Amino acid sequence: MFTTFQDAFSLLAHLDAGVLGIVLVSLKVSFTALLFGTLLGLPLGAFLATEEFKGKKAIIVTINTLMGVPTVIVGVVVYLMLSRSGPLGVWGWLFTPKGMIIAQTLLTTPLIAALSRQILEDSWRIHRDSFLSLRLPALSRLKWLVWDCRFSLTIAILAGLARAISEVGAVMIVGGNIDQSTRTMTTAIALETSKGDLPLALALGIVLLGIVLIANLFTFVVRQVAERRYG
Repeated sequence: MFTTFQDAFSLLAHLDAGVLGIVLVSLKVSFTALLFGTLLGLPLGAFLATEEFKGKKAIIVTINTLMGVPTVIVGVVVYLMLSRSGPLGVWGWLFTPKGMIIAQTLLTTPLIAALSRQILEDSWRIHRDSFLSLRLPALSRLKWLVWDCRFSLTIAILAGLARAISEVGAVMIVGGNIDQSTRTMTTAIALETSKGDLPLALALGIVLLGIVLIANLFTFVVRQVAERRYG
């Protein structure tokens, strides 16, 4: 075990090209999916938090259900959509990073929407009467709420990042785990462990844990700054 750890740290210290390539693919796919998931999920969560309409509860239940859907199911659905016989087969995105981004976006969007709805709904209860008395337009209300809860919303975005970067089932199915193309940290860890290449799997695991740790530290610092400024 000591030798395995030693070899893993050696790969990281020498900036092994194989490790860097896998890490870059993972970061590209996950952060792009996080961006799309935030752009879709945050407005949806804000809308559900502030507006009343028929069928709202059904939509909330659906989003909460999708938040915990098994990733392999999402992978199969996206695979069928992007396959040659599927409705999006003409795009040619199956077994490409673009297809993986679609799969991860479908995973991050419901999570960010559900968490942001709860955060913004609590703030909306406090400020609702003031907004209505001022007769602010709906868009202005949403902008103000998002700005007011911006520090708490980082938790929802962080959860989306964790969901995306740690995902393995959907990207394995949609991406195909192709070397130097669609191989991510999680799929590579699974493959290299089964092959017995434990140093490479461990090196990638260390990088993955480091990314999650940095994201958590960033969120902690942001919240600490917010508490000092706004008490």
